Amino acid sequence: MQQSKPAAREALTHDIVIVGGGLVGASLGCALAPLIERYGWRVAIIEPAPMAVQPQETTWQPSFDARASAIAEGSAQRFQQLGVWEAMRDEATPIKRIHISERGRLGATRLSADELGVAALGHVIPNAWMGRVLHQRLAQLPLEWHCPAKVEQLTPVAGGHHLQLSDGSQITAGLTVLADGGRSGLKEQLGIGSRHESYEQTALIAHVGVSQPHGGMAYERFTAQGPMALLPLPGQAMELIWTHPSGGEKARMALPEREFLLQLQRAFGDRVGRFTRVGIRHTYPLSLVTAEEPVRPGLAVLGNAAHALHPVAGQGFNLALRGVMDLVEALEQGVQAKRPLGDITTLQAFEKQRSRDRANVIRFSDGLVRLFGFSFPLLPHARAAGLIGLNLVGPLRRGLARRAMGLER
Repeated sequence: MQQSKPAAREALTHDIVIVGGGLVGASLGCALAPLIERYGWRVAIIEPAPMAVQPQETTWQPSFDARASAIAEGSAQRFQQLGVWEAMRDEATPIKRIHISERGRLGATRLSADELGVAALGHVIPNAWMGRVLHQRLAQLPLEWHCPAKVEQLTPVAGGHHLQLSDGSQITAGLTVLADGGRSGLKEQLGIGSRHESYEQTALIAHVGVSQPHGGMAYERFTAQGPMALLPLPGQAMELIWTHPSGGEKARMALPEREFLLQLQRAFGDRVGRFTRVGIRHTYPLSLVTAEEPVRPGLAVLGNAAHALHPVAGQGFNLALRGVMDLVEALEQGVQAKRPLGDITTLQAFEKQRSRDRANVIRFSDGLVRLFGFSFPLLPHARAAGLIGLNLVGPLRRGLARRAMGLER
């Protein structure tokens, strides 16, 4: 039985418009499926980039250079709720163990899936495969797609927002969700500012071949120049995230493969054997960015549009996915309270929930960067002792792991 809509909203053409059909926007579309069916909501997704892979295509050709993301176990459980995890796990590499260390120090912390009684601490999945699976699920839903199309003008109106699209469409929505990353300009168009704090670091990302089986081990290693991480991929390959002081990455981007691998070997050591090859290298500057108004009447901001984190703890997308699920839960509660979509009371309740989780994750990831970024006398020894102590004290180690897995907030 469909819910009747208030007369004041008769002029709306859509109930919800999702701006951005990437991983966050597509996840939101999938999460809305039960509510679309229950209440008959009209939902549209607007995506400026043409689909690289059509959902109906049956062949999958994974590339050595395909960008991948670390999905925490908690996020895998949320994808299970959305009915997409069984397909996603076909291309997922489980993280069985995590090794955290500081270069030049003996201290280390080790986290294990077996100790926590779970199949994996997380999973590394090609972004293209995640998008493909999510879009295949969306293709089964009564959603309206505008792709490729971009929002040229976003204007607040009574009861929601008016969107003028590059394909000529005119849409008026009760709730507009910005899930279009941090560079679309729509936040600025609405006068929503962001707090921006540069880490003065740049991440260099590439896939590397290794001479020894990784056994599902992920590594987080802190160095004087910044943290570096290796995540397991299929076969004897790993994803490298190597942070540099801004500008310092340029020389390494220009190195021939052999010299790059030699420098990586010296920086990381031989825990994975020899580095045998490196794929296409990418870089991006690192900053802590948070939107100053994540919600307004008729508007919610999700994903990188709402927050950008340092990749040291691999929490960015996992935080965004929790935001997706919290928003859907808040919308359902709002409907049950007979409030229209986009009602500020509903969105403020959502933001209250998100602000706690977001603050905890920022405190955790930002704290790691700053703790291992200082080199005051005796501080390296204290960090080494802390890593050793954390490894010896089971409850502390397990608590850290459950938080990183997204099973506790």
